[in-house]
Amino acid sequence: MSKFERLDKILSHMGYGSRKDVKRIIKEGRVLINGEAIDKNDYKIDPYNDSIVVDGIEIEYRKYIYIMMNKPKGVISSTFDPINRTVIDLLEDEYLSFNLFPAGRLDKDTEGLLILTNDGKLVHELLSPKKGVDKTYYVEVEGFVDEKHIIQFQEGLILEDGYKTLPSRLKILEPGFISKVELTIKEGKFHQVKRMFKALNMEVVYLKRIKFGPIELDKSLKLGQYRELIEEEIKLLKEKK
Repeated sequence: MSKFERLDKILSHMGYGSRKDVKRIIKEGRVLINGEAIDKNDYKIDPYNDSIVVDGIEIEYRKYIYIMMNKPKGVISSTFDPINRTVIDLLEDEYLSFNLFPAGRLDKDTEGLLILTNDGKLVHELLSPKKGVDKTYYVEVEGFVDEKHIIQFQEGLILEDGYKTLPSRLKILEPGFISKVELTIKEGKFHQVKRMFKALNMEVVYLKRIKFGPIELDKSLKLGQYRELIEEEIKLLKEKK
């Protein structure tokens, strides 16, 4: 069954401005539906099947967009920053009208998997402490990591402010003066991974998120590159399996 929605609501959702802006666009006859100029805000259409042309450009209506990005260092996980480049600045113009925002944050000097979307409900669920969605990081840390640290992470660590972290999973990939490990946590406290190792008198020298819930970073994506999630990935992300 087709779902009909108000024209002004559809254009607003697509990022064509405030309600006032959208009403002006429609009133000025700049919107064609199936080749016919429509000047009524409450005109109802099927956005997935009707042809929508704004200012001579046909638009493809998609309510939600889901993007996987391999975030590089030096870029802020924000929609706007007056000084620094943001992850939104890395997107092509075709995505800007969707008003995308990052699902959570990665530190400025942290690389790796970042999900960008305009699905606010999903983001809330992904970040909710009650859901406990896993986030896995590849970490290079200055210090010798061994089996006793695996137990400490499992039991929870006391951070410098007295907070005790939830149980986490530490996997040692390569011990040494600069140890290489994978760490999976269910929280997203400020600088949490760095603070956890700091509680053990170790310093993180490289940090990259490689997995968020069921979604793994596409190894073919170079730093700064991105792609839309495929249907199966979107389904897994919503199920959070």
